[in-house]
Amino acid sequence: MTDPICDMAARTRDWADRLTRQPSVNATPDEAAFGRWFAETLQASDSFGPGAEIWTIPAAAGDDRHCVCLFVRGGGRRTVLLTGHFDTVTVDDYADLRDLAICPQELLAALRKKLATDAQSPAELRARQDFLGDEYLPGRGLLDMKSGLAAGLAVIENFVARGDRTGNLLFIAVPDEENASVGARRAAQDIAGIAARLEIDLVAAINLDAIADDGDGSAGRSIALGTVGKVLPTAFAVGVPTHSGFPFNGINAAALIAAIVTRMEWAEELTDNSATQPGTPPSLLSLRDGKAGYDVTTPGTAFATWNVLLHQRSPEDVLDSFDQLCTEAVAWCLADLTRRARRSALPEGQSFVPGEIRLFRYQQVLAEAERRSPGTGQTLRQISVALAHDGVPLPEQCRRLTERVWVESRFSGPAIVTGFGSIPYLATQLSQSADGQRLAAAARMAAAASQDRYGCAITCSDYFAGISDMSFFGEADESTLAVVACNTPIWNGSIAWPDGPALGMIPTINAGPWGRDYHTPLERLHKHYAFDVLPRLLTDIICGVL
Repeated sequence: MTDPICDMAARTRDWADRLTRQPSVNATPDEAAFGRWFAETLQASDSFGPGAEIWTIPAAAGDDRHCVCLFVRGGGRRTVLLTGHFDTVTVDDYADLRDLAICPQELLAALRKKLATDAQSPAELRARQDFLGDEYLPGRGLLDMKSGLAAGLAVIENFVARGDRTGNLLFIAVPDEENASVGARRAAQDIAGIAARLEIDLVAAINLDAIADDGDGSAGRSIALGTVGKVLPTAFAVGVPTHSGFPFNGINAAALIAAIVTRMEWAEELTDNSATQPGTPPSLLSLRDGKAGYDVTTPGTAFATWNVLLHQRSPEDVLDSFDQLCTEAVAWCLADLTRRARRSALPEGQSFVPGEIRLFRYQQVLAEAERRSPGTGQTLRQISVALAHDGVPLPEQCRRLTERVWVESRFSGPAIVTGFGSIPYLATQLSQSADGQRLAAAARMAAAASQDRYGCAITCSDYFAGISDMSFFGEADESTLAVVACNTPIWNGSIAWPDGPALGMIPTINAGPWGRDYHTPLERLHKHYAFDVLPRLLTDIICGVL
């Protein structure tokens, strides 16, 4: 299997162009149509053999988007899964080149012309230089990540063409990675049933997502043996509103949240380093107060969310540290406000200075609300589903529901309520199981031989640094989700997490293309690596596993 008998480079190039030219922007009708088109295109191909099985899986009940599955049988039960997403971010950012955004060759000519005279920023100047040669190809979704899917299809075509096949290959392309990973979560939930129906053992999975590299490609040419996880901690600040002409009569919720924001940015306490890679520090993602319009009353509530990545830590560890940082921040803020009030010219007793600012977790506030108003939880789930139907973003849903629960609890401010505000992504790493270690050995062996076999050096890293669907297919500790479930207001509402196993629990790595500037109009793919090297790399890893 290691010596291709079909031209995998040409097949990868052809599939990449076809997939890229078919629009699939997330949360549009094009994303819904893509799954059906993709399945029909695979069925029309004669490259997968007469025994290929092709089918689709609805991403969710009532959802028009579909996962697309392709299975080819060789021999025995051992099977490798190749997976990746087909949805893309918007093409609106291409402005006057919008109509060419998914046409790689035409876009290349247009960008060369445009950048020749208009390049100003460092990114534009670097792109202009890249486009002078023939190494890079632009296009929305080409890098992230349709060329990865294309390489997977070319590998399967070669697998079928050889004939003397050992093991089996399963391909699943999913929607919605750019939003809430609905497709991957559904596929991972169904994976055990798929394996039982096909009478196979899924011993390894390869995610085909892209890696960004602004340098010489040494970082992009990488096999990731795990992935980072991500949670979205939230802080809901409750103040004591007052007329802004009499600020000492209350506590401004925005001032409390600002203190937390300052303490949390790049906090080392929330930076999770791995053994070999530095962690990414936390950073603020959103901040707003609870006012619906302008008036001269100080904000009664404020809400903020943070991006926190995980390597070794659990979500509970993160929330424990987050709570401690929030407590420190508001204690400092309260002490400073107290000093300012004492230095004012107000008579004694004419300023509002609370003795403390209490901190609650969402589950504590919900429990009190349920005690006072039984059925509150069910009402919240219904509200969450309705908000999701209206297209309200997940963090904003959580803000509104937290505010509702706070009112129902009848607790009084000032206070801070912490929780989570979106889909959790768990970190994965290869286990010590025989299959996990066999996959790790196959990846490391392919990397060690890369200079001789492919003419370029490929490395192995501990973690894929970006958020990906690996979190749902790979080996993760699902028990760590308990604290997330209790403290995410939209859990079992707009986040329809199943009661049973929701993760694939397959030994999973990432091996995909590399390029630059994805999610921008300068998104571009390194052609030689994606079309020539990647399919051979995938073939060698699969051979080592099967």
